[in-house]
Amino acid sequence: MTRNITRTRPDTTALIAQAWDAVGSSFERFCLTAGVATLARMMDEDATQLCGRRYERSDGKAAHRWGKTHGKIGFHGGKIAVERPRVRARSGAEVALPSWEAALAEDWLGQWAMNLMLINVSTRKFGRAVRLPGGDVPAATGDGRSKSAVSRRFVALSAERMAEWMASDLAPLDLLAIQIDGIHIKEELLLVAAVGIDAQGSKHPLGAIEGATESAATVQALLDNLVGRGLDPSICRLFIVDGAKALTKAIRRTFGSHTPIQRCQVHKARNITERLPKAMQASVRRTLRQAWELDDAEKAEKLIRNLARRLELDAPGVRDSILEGLDEILTVNRLGLPAELRRSLACTNIIENMNGTVRRVCRNVKHWRDAAMALRWTGAAMLEAAKGFRRLKAHRQLPILKAALAAHGARHTVTPALEQQSAAA
Repeated sequence: MTRNITRTRPDTTALIAQAWDAVGSSFERFCLTAGVATLARMMDEDATQLCGRRYERSDGKAAHRWGKTHGKIGFHGGKIAVERPRVRARSGAEVALPSWEAALAEDWLGQWAMNLMLINVSTRKFGRAVRLPGGDVPAATGDGRSKSAVSRRFVALSAERMAEWMASDLAPLDLLAIQIDGIHIKEELLLVAAVGIDAQGSKHPLGAIEGATESAATVQALLDNLVGRGLDPSICRLFIVDGAKALTKAIRRTFGSHTPIQRCQVHKARNITERLPKAMQASVRRTLRQAWELDDAEKAEKLIRNLARRLELDAPGVRDSILEGLDEILTVNRLGLPAELRRSLACTNIIENMNGTVRRVCRNVKHWRDAAMALRWTGAAMLEAAKGFRRLKAHRQLPILKAALAAHGARHTVTPALEQQSAAA
């Protein structure tokens, strides 16, 4: 008489019941034990589908059991050891269990590291941030919460996201305005970044690139990257810069000499008033603001020229500063934009706010090893800042900007490529 030696699969219900009994003393331990038990049941079911029931005699098995081993999965920012069955195919190769592969693919460890470092938790304090020092899940050696392990996970995930971001397609974005500015990381290392505003008023970090200075070559490299990713240079857009001549030079070389460029009025006013005696600063600032609020660009220019004439004797250097770049200071006025929309687009506040987030995120970095590290941190910080972006205040008036840019582009139909050819000739 043949005995039935088929055994039932391990009962994980007892593990869950044991975890439920302990919930009163430690809910964390209950969650861990119940989760491990559930995962063990799923892996056992995967092994049954591949190998059949344990000790079952069948010729149709695709694989067979090969004992058990221990692996590690993420839990609360670290790792815990879990026993799992091993399965080998008839050829002898290891067969992966779908449930185990799904548990490993979550990458919770990398997301924990990225999230906490973006909110300024240092790698040395990571372990305390993810688990309570007096918690019921002990910290074991090699559980992935050391500062070096956290740093490696942050480097890997930030590099992956940076590469994905810098290769994203910009063609679907109906961008009307682009702000460009530089942020100094350390001596002889500067990053130039760009933020775009689409027709719905949404703001999009577009890219960043490194350079030794905010030179035309550095800005040109950023613009070439944007064009290569789908930013059409034949479409007329408004560019907003802080006044650096290198920015203007690269923009006009790429998008045409008639591209509308708005210099930041906040930077301009600050540069002017800081060179004046305190007794004169308020009146000059008031006159500039009055000129910028005018709907008529010609009247605004006349008011600013009169201000420069009044300062000719008291501050001749400031007079020249007021007149320098006067056309670009009043670009939004010449486009005929409403006052509310002009206030939003006449300054670089959007990208300045994003740069503030970059500085906050990067303040824990004491030593910048290379440009790749700076790009990874800056890219992660820019994407973090994008989570808090709100629509432009005057987004309902953006159709006026779109129509004004279309009319401006129609008046100047010469393409950038033809301009470059004529300049070379």
